[in-house]
Amino acid sequence: MTYQPEVVSEIIQTALSKPRDLGEDYATWTLDRLVDYLHRVKGIRMKRSRISELFIAEGLSWRHEESWFGERVDPDFARKRGAITSLYTAPPERSVTVCLDEMGPQGVKSYPGKQLVYPAAAETKPAGRAKQAIDYGRRGKAGYVFGAMTPTDGEVFTATYTRRKLVNWIDFLQHVEEWIPKDVERVYAVLDNLTMHRAMDVLFFNLAYPRWEFVFQPTAAAYLNLIEPWWKTLKSLAFKGRRFESWEQVEEAVQKATAYWNAHKHPYMWGRHRRHRPRRKPGIARLSLAA
Repeated sequence: MTYQPEVVSEIIQTALSKPRDLGEDYATWTLDRLVDYLHRVKGIRMKRSRISELFIAEGLSWRHEESWFGERVDPDFARKRGAITSLYTAPPERSVTVCLDEMGPQGVKSYPGKQLVYPAAAETKPAGRAKQAIDYGRRGKAGYVFGAMTPTDGEVFTATYTRRKLVNWIDFLQHVEEWIPKDVERVYAVLDNLTMHRAMDVLFFNLAYPRWEFVFQPTAAAYLNLIEPWWKTLKSLAFKGRRFESWEQVEEAVQKATAYWNAHKHPYMWGRHRRHRPRRKPGIARLSLAA
């Protein structure tokens, strides 16, 4: 089927326009959104494949500037991100910002570590590649680690539960309320959009403790929660290279790792990039041989 040049021009002009300038609620186009808009507003019925062919013929690259996060998936991304970064960089006086999240499920198993297996060479064969011994078998049910961190000083509070249920979440919030000093007038809790975090019982908790305010991060923006990079630290301190026989051993390892971290804590600063090691200069082996 051949379309009139006026119709093709209308499609191209619509695709190059911003959806919000045309009265839509989203920030960027997708093929489904564009097909729906053309049929609903412009009265143009065209398949997705045909629209892609028109773009290729016109030299346009579809989804070239589109990303997997941001305003495409959350129209209020800029506002939510600004609210969270402001709490990190310029928190209100007599307030504390606490990052909440859960990690898991964590299995009762063996975790890979740095211990090498058979690294030495034998008389009959050369040294092979070092690897870790295979360890099969499940030794109990998995569980979850609930965590809370204050980025200003890096202090962390953790609790372990066998299930990620609403009753455990409310119990964890109660412990965090007791963990935060009483002289703090306002508590800003940064957390994701899990359904459990928005339950009615959480509203009742907020009514019981009015100094709390829950700040939900945008969709698909877990990097805005500063406790996310700390989970890697906890795995290294508590699990790496260890074998667990029961969930009680996992709980003990998490408690000891949390205590060790709090004894050597450091602040988590928003916007501070990781410092990479300077590039090493070529050694003597790279120098040309003297004639």
